[in-house]
Formats: sequence, C-alpha cells, structure tokens
Amino acid sequence: MLQIDHVSKSYGSVQAVQDLSLSLEPGELFGFLGPNGAGKTTTLNLVSGLIQPDRGRILIDGIDNQQDPLAAKALLGVIPDTPYVYEKLTGYEFLEFIGHLYGMEPGDLQQAIETYREQFSLGDWLYDPLESYSHGMRQKIVFSGALLHRPRLLIVDEPMVGLDPISIRTVKRLLQEKCQEGMTVLMSTHTLQIAEEICSRVGIINGGRLIATGTMTALRRQARSESTLEDIFLSLVENGAS
Repeated sequence: MLQIDHVSKSYGSVQAVQDLSLSLEPGELFGFLGPNGAGKTTTLNLVSGLIQPDRGRILIDGIDNQQDPLAAKALLGVIPDTPYVYEKLTGYEFLEFIGHLYGMEPGDLQQAIETYREQFSLGDWLYDPLESYSHGMRQKIVFSGALLHRPRLLIVDEPMVGLDPISIRTVKRLLQEKCQEGMTVLMSTHTLQIAEEICSRVGIINGGRLIATGTMTALRRQARSESTLEDIFLSLVENGAS
C-alpha cells in the first residue's frame, strides 16, 4: 500500500531523512517512533506530498506521489499534529467542505458526517463555529474530516494530543477497526504505551535513519530484551541498533 524507496531530504546542511526505505501492507497499523528531531514529521510530510524528496520515490497504492500528486492525495487522509481548521466555519460546514473536496456524493457525505458525529460525541457542537472549539474538539473534527472519504492510507501525527481518556479509547478502537477493514495507518507518536498496545508493527527512526523495524517480538529480539517498548526504544536509540 505504501512503498518508500531510498528517500532522502535535507534542509540546508541538516539531513532530516537519510536513505529511508519502508513498505506498509494493506490493513497494517504502523507506529513510527523516534526522539524529537529524528525525522518523523518530515517523513510524514514527504508521504503526504507536502514536501518533495531530494532523492528516492514514494508510491501510494502504486501511484508515484511526485509524478501524479492529485491521484496519490485522493487516497490519503492526513491528521497533522496541530488541528488546522477554518475557524469561521461550523464543524458541520468544515466537514461538508472536506467531503466536497474529495468529490463525495451528498448522501454518502451526510451519512459519514453523522457516523463520526456519533462516534466522537460531537452532538450539537457540530453546528457551532470552530473558533469556539477546544483543542480536543478540533482534533475530533480533523479526525472526522480525514476519514470521511474512506482513505486507503491514513497518516496520523500524534493522534492523542488534547484528547480526553474517552476520546483516546474511541480513537484507538477506530484505528484498529479501520485497519481490519483494509485501511493502512502510518502513525507517529511519542506515546509508546499506545503504540505497543495497538500497532501491528513499529519502526524507530533516529538521526534521519530507520534503525529498527518489526513486530514487538522482532524488536525484543533485536534489543535482546523482553521488556516494554519504552525500554526497547531507549536501548536502541541510546545505544544504536545492532
């Protein structure tokens, strides 16, 4: 579903991503982990087409996101670390706008809006201006907008920021359900406990390089540890992958 082939990206003298290769299968929930400045957000921006690589290529369901960016982006849902919204619109108007951008049929769009209104307990807040929303409420709207058109690949940067415990549980369940339906999720997070709980596979990036990838069993073997993902992560980042 997602193929990253030898991708590199630099900003001036800073090498943000170095010769990164990664392949994700349909239905996979992949946790993308790393310390601050490791290259996680740059990688997500490369996959989403917000920036272009210096070298390498990225295929989304076989479509090169540089050669055919519109077709590639039509398959994506993107949830950034900061929930950007048009503040003068209501939540409903914002979701309707997103649905129209993706060319959704009116009936399908209304059904999808109602589905996520219920799942995220938006209630009558959906008809209030977004400028009145808390950070957590904005995050729920952005989540809903990213899922409306049933993307093949969902890119999520720090999905739990600003969410209350009930909403966190909803998001975890929703991501797992979407993967069971065949959606692929690429999720960057610092919340290692959640990554360990819901991800089918994780990758660890440090200094722009992918230093480890695999299931928890594989990572424990690589780190020579039977401990938690947090301990494995710290061991691999501080001591280097072997």
